[in-house]
Amino acid sequence: MQEMYKQYKGLLFKLAYQLTGSASDAEDVVHDVFLKLYDVPKEKLTEPKAYLCKMVTNRCYDIQKSARKKREQYFGEWLPEPLFHSSAGDDSIESVERSDLLSYAMIVLLERLTPAERVVFVLREALGFDYAEIAELMEKSQANCRKLFSRARAKMGITSEELVYTETAPNELVTDFLSALKQGNMKRMVSMLDPNVILVSDGGGKVKAAIFPIKTSDHVARFLMGTVHKASRDERAMQIEISIINDQPAFIQRSDDGIQTVGIIHTEGNRIRNIYIVRNPDKLKHTEV
Repeated sequence: MQEMYKQYKGLLFKLAYQLTGSASDAEDVVHDVFLKLYDVPKEKLTEPKAYLCKMVTNRCYDIQKSARKKREQYFGEWLPEPLFHSSAGDDSIESVERSDLLSYAMIVLLERLTPAERVVFVLREALGFDYAEIAELMEKSQANCRKLFSRARAKMGITSEELVYTETAPNELVTDFLSALKQGNMKRMVSMLDPNVILVSDGGGKVKAAIFPIKTSDHVARFLMGTVHKASRDERAMQIEISIINDQPAFIQRSDDGIQTVGIIHTEGNRIRNIYIVRNPDKLKHTEV
C-alpha cells in the first residue's frame, strides 16, 4: 500500500486539483481514497492506476456538485487556488514523464465545463490518457468520450485543429512588467499588455478585490498602479517578488504577516492577455513558503 501511495499520490493530486480547482479539496480526496483502499479486495487492484483515478473522479464529482452551489453565492469573481510548485511533490512516475498540470489560465477555463466534460478533458490533455482508458474509467463508449472532449474544447474556445493553449509568461516579461509597475511607468506597462487584456481578482469577500473583471490595457494598468500605490501606504512592510506558481512564473505580494496576493500572468504572443489576482486568504495557504 505504501509503495502504491508513493507511486500514484502525485498523479492523483494533480487529477483532483484540476477537477476541483482546490488544492485543499485535492489533498482531502487523495487522503480519503487511500484510506478507502484498505477495504478494496486485491483482485480489484490489478490495474491500480485506472482504479485509483476512478475513485478520485467519483469523489470529485460529489465535491463539484456542492461547489457549484457555493459559487453561486460567492462574493465577486471565483478563481482556482494557486499552487506553489506542487503540494503533492514529484515522486510519481507520471510526473517524471510529464508535468500533468494544465496552465492556470486553462484551469480557469475548465469552470465552463460540466463535470463529465472536465474529467475527459483533464484525463486526455493533462494526464495523457487514451480514449480507451478514459472510456473504461468513465464507463462510457469511446465515441461518447470523444464527443465530450470536442464539446469541452468548444466551450473553452479551442478549435478542433488548435493545440491546447498553455502559453505562460516568460520570467523576463514578468520581471520587466513588475519593474515598470514599481517605477510607475504607465507607458511601458501598457506596451506589454494586450489591448484586450482582462484582469480577474478574487478576494472572496474577505479582503479588497475588484468585484468585476477589469478590461483593456489602460484600465488594467491604472488599476494595478492604484493597488501598488495603496500598498505603499500600508504600515506593514510590503514587497513584491517573482515566484513559481502552478509551475509558471508569477508574482507574490508579501507583508510581515505573510503572502497577501498572488498574481499569475498569461500571455499570447509577446503580450500579457490575462492577469489573475488571488487575494482570498483561504486560497493562499498552499503558497506559503
